Amino acid sequence: MIEKNSSLKAFNSFSIDAEAHLLFHFTNLSQLSELLALIKQTREESRPILVLGGGSNTLFCEDFDGLVIKVELMGIQQTETSTHYLLEVAAGEDWHQLVEQTVEQGINGLENLALIPGVVGAAPVQNIGAYGVELKDFCEQVDYIDLMDGTLHSLTNEQCKFAYRDSIFKGELKDRVLITSVSLKLPKQWQAHCQYGLLQGLNETEESVSALQIFDSVCRIRTEKLPDPKVLGNAGSFFKNPIVSEYLSDQLLSHHSDMPHYPQPDGNVKLAAGWLIDQCGLKGHKVGGAAVHLQQALVLINEDGRATAEDVIELAWFVREQVLQKFAVLLEHEVRFIGAQGETNLLQVTGNV
Repeated sequence: MIEKNSSLKAFNSFSIDAEAHLLFHFTNLSQLSELLALIKQTREESRPILVLGGGSNTLFCEDFDGLVIKVELMGIQQTETSTHYLLEVAAGEDWHQLVEQTVEQGINGLENLALIPGVVGAAPVQNIGAYGVELKDFCEQVDYIDLMDGTLHSLTNEQCKFAYRDSIFKGELKDRVLITSVSLKLPKQWQAHCQYGLLQGLNETEESVSALQIFDSVCRIRTEKLPDPKVLGNAGSFFKNPIVSEYLSDQLLSHHSDMPHYPQPDGNVKLAAGWLIDQCGLKGHKVGGAAVHLQQALVLINEDGRATAEDVIELAWFVREQVLQKFAVLLEHEVRFIGAQGETNLLQVTGNV
């Protein structure tokens, strides 16, 4: 299960090629001792280690000079109580397929999160969310391996420190853990969430909205707006929706009354990054083989399959600068930039400080 100088093109949705010094396919917990020995050897050689799920949020900027652990753990265990369905899902399971299966089985709650690319193990890392629903709303527990000593641990929802596109796995446990499974708790007394974006139309046309209708609507909306990574390489939403002060939001609204804005519990306001980019007239803007998607400005694409990582990075930098100049809002990239020695920062990659 160990490959040397292996191509990573098939393992990232941008479909940009890079090689890993070593690639380990982690398919079963019985491989743990072998994996830990490989990790020890890699550290002794002062090489970096990268845990890779579906590669749907990753841009490889150059060949990776270390060990890539491809998480391919599979399996779903289902139990239930009088009030909830309980699912323990292995980290390598495809997220969208899980959503589809639960809806088909009448286990509702995840339908708003349909067609989010990636695997289950990556979901808690950035607390995936869409159309008013986030993973934290249903996550009961996350199990992981501490890569420093090989011990197994579990975290409760509260211990995961979930926030908007954030969690403990991007903070104090960053680069230290390999998530093995995620436990979800879905209530049998289901309540529809149709208050966000284009889903609002369901409430106007249907007296009683079903989870399947929401699932179908989300799939239709996302298919119309977002490119299929199998056709056009991309990593989904490239930037986070920025959260700004109420003062800045009010200032912007005084000049752009139609600006989408969503007040937050802490008094700040979330803005729509796609709208900001669109207002800068950047849909279709190209740098080399990379382009801003014509239907959704929040998505950067490998337009002709020949884009380089440098093309994508230069385009991302240009988009961010244009939004900053026009709106005084600094966009933060959601995509992980992976260099030879591990994750890096857009500013560092471009050489702009």
